[in-house]
Amino acid sequence: MFAYIVRRMFQSVIVLLVVGLVAFSMFRFVGDPIDNMLGQERTQADIDRLRTELGLDQPFPVQYFKFLKGAVQGDFGVSYRQGRPVSTILVERAPATLELAFVSGFLAITMGIALGVFTAIRRQGIAANVIMTVSLLGVSLPTFLIGILLIYVFSIELGWLPSFGRGETVKIGNWSTGFLTASGLKALILPAITLGLYQMTLIMRLVRSEMLEVMRADYVRFARARGLSDRVINFRHALKNTLVPVITITGLQLGSIIAFAIITETVFQWPGVGLLFINAIQFVDIPVMAAYLMLISVMFVTINLIVDLLYYAIDPRLRVDARAT
Repeated sequence: MFAYIVRRMFQSVIVLLVVGLVAFSMFRFVGDPIDNMLGQERTQADIDRLRTELGLDQPFPVQYFKFLKGAVQGDFGVSYRQGRPVSTILVERAPATLELAFVSGFLAITMGIALGVFTAIRRQGIAANVIMTVSLLGVSLPTFLIGILLIYVFSIELGWLPSFGRGETVKIGNWSTGFLTASGLKALILPAITLGLYQMTLIMRLVRSEMLEVMRADYVRFARARGLSDRVINFRHALKNTLVPVITITGLQLGSIIAFAIITETVFQWPGVGLLFINAIQFVDIPVMAAYLMLISVMFVTINLIVDLLYYAIDPRLRVDARAT
């Protein structure tokens, strides 16, 4: 087990280094931030001075090494647009994104598993067929279109929920939360549904497919022949074995929720790191863009590592294979 963890952590570090290199290389071609930071009355001396202050006159390997060195210490430099440390900006914006991702992930997992089990057990029922038909919308429609449709129905036509912003927030130390205010909770509903709908339908359809396959297995037939109740068979035997392959997909989807929050935050003008990244692209704010991609990469790698360890702990076949090798 220890050797497996060390190997996976080493692989994770390599992935982060490669992602950092690719991201930092790409940003050299998105434009020159000097053009946006200096006005029309700039001189060549002003350009050279600012380029030197930002370290843009140094060779690429030197810039990349300084970026990695600072990133390990939590220092991503200074934003070209706001003139403040990027780490400070991320700390201010992270609560909005993390709360949105948490609610979306919770809805996707709980509703996805519950509906997946229901449609598998009642697969011939009218309700199950309706749910499966409606789920096609969540899989087929793009996220931004779902958000626009929800805004039109619940904000414009019905006027029940706000169409943009985060609502009122409460400060708890350095953390700002909208969970403790009525307007904050109302503002969270539409973005959370928009962000989690695709993941929910994907998890639901996966759980249903795996559940149907498990329920055709010999040990389930044997349990039914022994006279065990449907409740025990469905939830103690079938569901437990269904969740083994679902864990991997669910872990990846949780990472996708954070990564794809950029679209939802843009549609609803949600003040998180996704909207910050969009504004950074427009201004060629390289430190913010690099910090955002590194943050998303760390989250993806961490989630994948946790999923691999859970999969290793749940599935005994992996432990047997590890001992054999």
